[in-house]
Amino acid sequence: MNKMKDIKATKKVLFLAALFVAVFAVASMFHPLVASGEQPTGPQPSVPNSFAQLAKKASQSVVNISAVKVIKGHGTFSLPFGPNDPFRDFFEKFFGEEMPKDFRQRSLGTGFIIDREGYILTNNHVVEKTDEIKVILADEKEYTAEIVGRDPKTDLALIRIRPDKPLVPLPLGDSDRIEVGDWVVAIGNPFGLGHTVTAGIVSAKYRHIGAGPYENFIQTDASINPGNSGGPLLNTVGEVIGINTAIFSQSGGSIGIGFAIPINMAKDLLPQLKKGKVVRGWLGVLIQAITPELKEKLGLEGEGGALVADITPGGPADTAGLKRGDVIITFDGKEIKEMRDLPYIVASTPVGKTVEVEVVRKGKKKTFQVKIGVLKGEEGVPAPTEESPKLGMTVKELTPELARTYGLSETSGIVVVGVDRGSPAAEAGIRTGDIILEIDQVPVEDLEQFNNRMSAYKEGDTILLLLRRQGGTLYVTLKVKK
Repeated sequence: MNKMKDIKATKKVLFLAALFVAVFAVASMFHPLVASGEQPTGPQPSVPNSFAQLAKKASQSVVNISAVKVIKGHGTFSLPFGPNDPFRDFFEKFFGEEMPKDFRQRSLGTGFIIDREGYILTNNHVVEKTDEIKVILADEKEYTAEIVGRDPKTDLALIRIRPDKPLVPLPLGDSDRIEVGDWVVAIGNPFGLGHTVTAGIVSAKYRHIGAGPYENFIQTDASINPGNSGGPLLNTVGEVIGINTAIFSQSGGSIGIGFAIPINMAKDLLPQLKKGKVVRGWLGVLIQAITPELKEKLGLEGEGGALVADITPGGPADTAGLKRGDVIITFDGKEIKEMRDLPYIVASTPVGKTVEVEVVRKGKKKTFQVKIGVLKGEEGVPAPTEESPKLGMTVKELTPELARTYGLSETSGIVVVGVDRGSPAAEAGIRTGDIILEIDQVPVEDLEQFNNRMSAYKEGDTILLLLRRQGGTLYVTLKVKK
């Protein structure tokens, strides 16, 4: 009897042992580390063990940027809430009629070295309208930087320092090859704390957030905060695949939604940025997205394309034979997957190049040869601009690009593109996007007329302006000051 019990017990032990071995073997198939006891080496499709070596190597090429702008004091102290400020007595007691002194406004950002000679890529908004730019390297050495080239439309800037020895550049990768879910690392200078490394994944590609006409952002959940702007977004082999630019946040801090400019966009513009100017190609069309209803009415089969809503008379597209109602499906051999693809592809095309444009017209495909022109206002010099210190506003002649930026239906005129805080223009209620139709009941249509009219006014004069805003018109008055 006891012998039978011993046999049964032995069989049970053997069964459990066999079961354990089988489970262990199956687990090893899915988790090789369980069987080998070794750590993974080389690039892994799973979670990396550490980003320490990547961060150590890349950080030597990342710089902190401190940009300084001198803010001039005004003739009189301006109450924060206007003449009826509830704290009027407090401010008058401490400031009286004293003129505030000039002060230095400092902004912080990040950049990264792209060659041994001292060229550094960063965001345009980090360095624009600054009086002084300081760059601090990883070894704490500080240099004064100069702006080589800026491109506000893509928010890219190229600056340069003069180092006393060759620098170590970061390798530039291929942003077209990244996939949603890939691991990425961001290095920057958040809140002025100095080099900070964060990691996450690519959350989405081809994001459009309304920041500019050529945006095509990489979205990531790697923490990006104020001060990170201009820093590199790296893949797991240490190549730059993006330039950290913006965050979506209601509090000002990272909530896991950050945006980076694809590095391929920067690589396309680098030759022009090094020359100090960016000249863009121009097709001469206004385009719109294709809705399901339009797709049905136009007899389209595919999902992509850009619908031509209007043609600029005498422009490249008009000269080549394109018409309103055409749907552009390929441009210079590149497929137009959606309407937003076309502006950047056209802008990146060399001026004077003849390209093949394929369209769908009334259900049939047609091909045209189009010679690309120069986008107005970008013939290698800044677009005509008038900055009026007496009024505190900046105006430009309206272009199709500005019309799209401000959502305007007009095609000509003088548009306000900047208003200084506390200026006569701001006090009069003038806003960016307003179109100036008349000055003291005299029509103005271009910058020459605007300048001629404004030159006649002196300090103390009051000007009557007629503006067009959101489809309507309104009059405003503003007083000329020093």
